[in-house]
Amino acid sequence: MRRLTFSVLGVLAAAAIAIGINMFADARLANVQVDLTQGHIYTLSSGTRQVLADLKEPVTLRLFYSRQLGSTVPTYGTYADHVREMLRDYASISNGKVRLEFYDPEPFSDTEDRAMAYGLQGVPLDQGGSQIYFGLAGSNLEDDERTIPFFQAERERFLEYDLTKLVYDLSNPKRPVIGVMSSLPLDGDPRSMMMTQGRGPGGQPYASSVLLRQTNTVKNVPVDAQVIDPDIQVLLVAEAQNLSPATLYAIDQFVMRGGKLMAMVDPWSEALAATPSPTGMPPSDTHSDLKQLFDAWGIVFDPAKVVGDLTGAWRVRAGGNDQVQAVDYVAWFNIRDGINHDDPATADLQQVTVASSGFLSKAPNATIDFTPILSSSDRSGLIPLDQIKTPDPAKVLAGFKPEGGPRVIAARVHGVLKSAFSGPPPLQADQKRPDNFPAYKAQTDGPANMVVAADSDILADRYWVRVADFFGQQTATPFSDNGPFVANLIGTLAGGDALIGLRSRGDTNRPFTLVAAMQSEAEAQFRQTQQALQQHLDDVEKQLQTLRSGGAGASGAGPGDNAKPDAVITPEQRAAIDAARQDVLETRQKLRAVQLELNRDISHLETEMRIFTIVLVPALMTVLAIGMGILQRRRRARTRR
Repeated sequence: MRRLTFSVLGVLAAAAIAIGINMFADARLANVQVDLTQGHIYTLSSGTRQVLADLKEPVTLRLFYSRQLGSTVPTYGTYADHVREMLRDYASISNGKVRLEFYDPEPFSDTEDRAMAYGLQGVPLDQGGSQIYFGLAGSNLEDDERTIPFFQAERERFLEYDLTKLVYDLSNPKRPVIGVMSSLPLDGDPRSMMMTQGRGPGGQPYASSVLLRQTNTVKNVPVDAQVIDPDIQVLLVAEAQNLSPATLYAIDQFVMRGGKLMAMVDPWSEALAATPSPTGMPPSDTHSDLKQLFDAWGIVFDPAKVVGDLTGAWRVRAGGNDQVQAVDYVAWFNIRDGINHDDPATADLQQVTVASSGFLSKAPNATIDFTPILSSSDRSGLIPLDQIKTPDPAKVLAGFKPEGGPRVIAARVHGVLKSAFSGPPPLQADQKRPDNFPAYKAQTDGPANMVVAADSDILADRYWVRVADFFGQQTATPFSDNGPFVANLIGTLAGGDALIGLRSRGDTNRPFTLVAAMQSEAEAQFRQTQQALQQHLDDVEKQLQTLRSGGAGASGAGPGDNAKPDAVITPEQRAAIDAARQDVLETRQKLRAVQLELNRDISHLETEMRIFTIVLVPALMTVLAIGMGILQRRRRARTRR
């Protein structure tokens, strides 16, 4: 009886301890999080915290998620949990400025109508006509709206960037102001329009410029400007030729005051070379550089060399009228593998085309962070500029040597920068300083953010869109992502330092790589055994067919003679047939045994992982909670003394 009593008391004591641990954890550890995931996918970055802390007005985020999607495709169910948890973190950190609403839009309901009104994308899950939703709609007090139409699984590693960008846009609803300084006719060239007499795309605005104006307020900045308008958030300097010291000083001070810069230089601008000059003669020099600024900021650019690449080289026509042939022109090439997919601006891009591009690098003693976002392949090399000015593609290809690659075509630059000037440069005799001339700054107050590219032809229509006339309207069909490349990079720069600091994170889909490797090895070995078995079966079937038809050895018929349908099978042939059948059975048994043995290791590993996640992890958490409780009790005891 006493033993039974102690047993009951022990069970009650264990239950009381378990309940106490749960109550303690709920009271003391409810907001405690430990992110042990690779890439820290559940830890918000400092940039996101800064955006949330700067919110001045409430923002409402409405998540529309069809639970049927998660039950049908479990991967999206896990992704939806990730989105909800991150949104709750946003609401918690924002001190009530981020308000959350969650909806399950069932088919043909008012909630589905609301999701459609916000412009969210419905995806058919079956052939019944119903659609599922997994998108986000955000709004502010001024009824400005931003949406993520559908959370694509491929962009889960950019989830924090996409959410923070949406919140930032709602808290800053005004369109970013972009300044453009260029010697290229980005907004169209009336001279080309007159020369083509309205035929073809000559003189039309660049498609990249049109794309940039769709989401930004663009201001043209003269190439002789002495001051950059303080309202400009991002300055695009693209193929700006022969800039005076006063204009270089204006760009320098714009960066020193915290402005964002995207600089596109070029050893040879194909677009400018194709633009008619006032005299009608092609220009002899179309290069552009910012040498004085780059030297001071730790960026190296050689305007005398052009990058060529065998990978992705354009196929062009070359030769005289009598011997026209198709040749790989290595100076013009498509970049696919060289796109940095860890950068939010270029993550979704598939191809960027460059033409007569230069290359960039970080100066040996520079303290800047230099992150490539566009690079040539390892089959690239350098071409002297003189071979590009009047090119012979066949000759260029014959003398081309791929070595020293890959080379950086475009990069992000981040770091504290010093001015390239010791003060305002002297003006020419006919110049005077404007009234709003700002005071000199010797360096940036904090890390500067900019993008530099060694090719300005990325902007030209020829290298990324096909322009055609459709009943009097010019239509542009892209074949490369040059326009989005420029627009996305400027968009991240306009979003402020907080957004620029966000990079790709891990995703919640963390497969067991060891299990996958074992499965791959097992499958490879199984396939080898299967192929050997199949070959053996084919040989046996041929042998059986010969034996059953009374072939060679039975009636003396040669290999080419037709078998007799009434051939008699001899005892020796019957024994051979039985032996072949037994061989087939034994081989199949061996195949099953091999497959079973290979899968056994995988099963053992999966069992160990289940034990670890179901038993050991909760046990460790229980010990941790008990230890914290003991420490808390000791602290209270010390305070009472």
